[in-house]
Amino acid sequence: MKQKTLKWIFLLLLPFPLFAQEQGDWGSWVMYFGLNRISPKFSIHTEIQYRNHSVPPGDIEQLLLRTGVNYHLNQQVMISTGYAYIASHDYDTDQNAPENEEHRIWQQLITTQLVGRVKFEHRYRIEQRWVNRDFKNRLRYRLMLTVPLNKPKIETGTWFLGWYDEIFVNTEDTFFDRNRFYGALGYQVSSATNLQFGVMNQRVTDFGKWYLQAAVTFNPNLSKD
Repeated sequence: MKQKTLKWIFLLLLPFPLFAQEQGDWGSWVMYFGLNRISPKFSIHTEIQYRNHSVPPGDIEQLLLRTGVNYHLNQQVMISTGYAYIASHDYDTDQNAPENEEHRIWQQLITTQLVGRVKFEHRYRIEQRWVNRDFKNRLRYRLMLTVPLNKPKIETGTWFLGWYDEIFVNTEDTFFDRNRFYGALGYQVSSATNLQFGVMNQRVTDFGKWYLQAAVTFNPNLSKD
């Protein structure tokens, strides 16, 4: 492996030990993301996340289903709105039904830019949440970096590193909600499909937990254009 590739992997993993204190047991997330272009300006967002309290799937923590409509102002700017349903289950419970159910309306703005080979993505999201009929507002900001390893840009056959940090804040009650720090190795299978395998740390107030993550992204262009 080239020295430059090792440098990027080291920089990606360096911050992880900073989250090492006061951690819970490991969990896992299995995820699907889709951005299906239906016209030059519009696309449909689809998303499924199966989150587990433990690494082996089975002890479900959350099931998240999200969909929405995206409007592409240009290649660097996209605005979106949509709906999400989240069913949350307590740890090691005998109850089959979720203990908490959330219905969520969301709006977001995504901007991207290239600096050399590094793609920077800024995501700003607003959420209106009905958690067991209790209404809440939440704001989120995510900075994501994507770095191709074996090619100048991400195309079919490219290995890449992904990194993001996302902060969540509430508009009432406790201001800080949570922070997520994520790093992954990805592979671009085709122009529409990539796979990512990584690790995420989620910190809520003074408690943190690590999650192994596996994700598939499928972004076919369904428009005639």
